Amino acid sequence: MATVNVTDASFQADVLDSSKPVLVDFWADWCGPCKMIAPALEEISEELADKVTIAKMDIMENTGVPGEIGVQSIPLMVLFKDGKPVAQKLGAAPKSQLKGWLESEL
Repeated sequence: MATVNVTDASFQADVLDSSKPVLVDFWADWCGPCKMIAPALEEISEELADKVTIAKMDIMENTGVPGEIGVQSIPLMVLFKDGKPVAQKLGAAPKSQLKGWLESEL
């Protein structure tokens, strides 16, 4: 399964109510590092599909949720388990680092 796009409107159902952990990548179209990690996140979403859902939220189109959880800089990846943020990683990193970090938090 590829990454899923979430919005302010779908956040509750797609992320908070998910039975599986969800990693939300907060990004924007103008953010170079966000675009650099996008292919890595796609690959990780395929490799860890049975363990975690990887979601993307465009902070320019959706301001409610990023505002509520205090997104200051992007790319910011926040891992939600059982409706709560349990870990976060700021900034771009190589795929191996992103995957290693995510696996250690699952």
